[in-house]
Amino acid sequence: MILTTTHEIEGRRIERYLGIVFGEAIVGANVLRDLLAQIRDIVGGRSGAYEAELRRARETALAEMAEAARRLGADGVVGVDLDCGVLGWWDSLLIVTAGGTAVKRAC
Repeated sequence: MILTTTHEIEGRRIERYLGIVFGEAIVGANVLRDLLAQIRDIVGGRSGAYEAELRRARETALAEMAEAARRLGADGVVGVDLDCGVLGWWDSLLIVTAGGTAVKRAC
């Protein structure tokens, strides 16, 4: 499965557009991790725990989007866009969404 942010797949013609597909991942915050991240913000440095959670959420959203495309018979997704934000009480949830257009490439 080819996932690309471009609207074409270089060297391949798109035979059919199958529809818009999405994947989502929502990750809950952890009180201890939040406290450690705030300390890092004060003293400087990167928050490895948050970076790992964001990476995991992004990978999950992309995998769910690819699976939705496979169910439509697609072999690629073009125009992929990733968005992230926070939800919930005290912004305690991180949400990552992936969306794009499922396509069938010409052989």
